Amino acid sequence: MISIGVTGHRILAETAKIEAGIAEALMFIEHTFPDQTFAAISSLAEGADRLVVRQILSRPQARLFVPLPLQESDYLNDFATEESKAEFRHLLNQAKEVVDLPPAPTREEAYESAGRYVLQHCDILVAVWDGQEAQGMGGTGGIVARARIKKLPITWIHAGNRNPETGEPTSLGKEQGKVSYENFTEGKP
Repeated sequence: MISIGVTGHRILAETAKIEAGIAEALMFIEHTFPDQTFAAISSLAEGADRLVVRQILSRPQARLFVPLPLQESDYLNDFATEESKAEFRHLLNQAKEVVDLPPAPTREEAYESAGRYVLQHCDILVAVWDGQEAQGMGGTGGIVARARIKKLPITWIHAGNRNPETGEPTSLGKEQGKVSYENFTEGKP
């Protein structure tokens, strides 16, 4: 089994391009590691996490492991709509295991802890990311930087983030949905 950690932006534009990039990245992993089933490791945040997890779970015998950064009832407060909360619960119900992480002093530290958990337990990281530094502790840029230090294999789906001043999603234009690969060795994660 190949454990695939997920990190990425919550607010995304042009999701069809991103979904196509995710599909390409997962096909690459399947080709590189034939006859392996997938296990997703994700906190099921809105946006990138759920896009990747849904595609992983569509594969035969795929499993889901969910490290929760906060108590479920508190974590649900971070989801904007009832539809998003329902989607979270639906995916959470499919988890093989839910890991309640130890309480952290702040939300940012809780998200950082969840990101560290993902990195400690995955063979490959799928990052839906704009290539920029994190906008805060526990952000995608910080998780990718740690994965690079560990020399983890990374599939990077290029995706705009949000404008920090307005919260509006941004696009990378022609780069949106493009896939890059780092630290892959044929047949070995």
